[in-house]
Amino acid sequence: MLWPDAVRRAVKLGADRELVGVYARRSDLPRSLLRELIEGARSRLWFGGYTSYFVWLDVPNAAGTLGAKAQAGADVRFLLGDPASPVTAGRDRVEATPLDLGTRIAMTRAEIAKSPTPLAVRLSDRHVAMSVWVFDDDAIVATHIGGALGQDSVTFHLRRRESDGPFSRYVEHFEALWADAAQQQPADAVAEQPGGR
Repeated sequence: MLWPDAVRRAVKLGADRELVGVYARRSDLPRSLLRELIEGARSRLWFGGYTSYFVWLDVPNAAGTLGAKAQAGADVRFLLGDPASPVTAGRDRVEATPLDLGTRIAMTRAEIAKSPTPLAVRLSDRHVAMSVWVFDDDAIVATHIGGALGQDSVTFHLRRRESDGPFSRYVEHFEALWADAAQQQPADAVAEQPGGR
């Protein structure tokens, strides 16, 4: 009678098979993990963080690497926060830090501009409370907490194991935000690469 329960507790059988790791804070992610995911991805590198500012701190020559990936045919996208949005201004009041969201977004856009190949960029204010980064069949998801900075977000590492599991749901979430951001993109946003989805 107890054996099946013990097995269920010890062995991942359902959607939880996709959960690779849980981190109390995004800053607890091993720096090597992000580098490995970026370097290993071949077809899809989606950055759905409001600023994705930490990418440039943790990954040496990220712009060059991402540009080379895009040149080789990978779908490289950045869904960033809209610095002109009232949502961004409200979040800045909550965070109350000198390095505000608009500055971090601008720094990310400046780094993206260093890529030898144009990278797709869209702006939205709908993902201020949750970030999703997708690298082929791996995803990093950060759920923001209260007034804390993004680096303090509870963070999950997921890997695709089934067709309609948590990984796929987060991919759908990103795609929905991306499609919606197409109508909201300011005229001065960085141009998308030709043929980018």
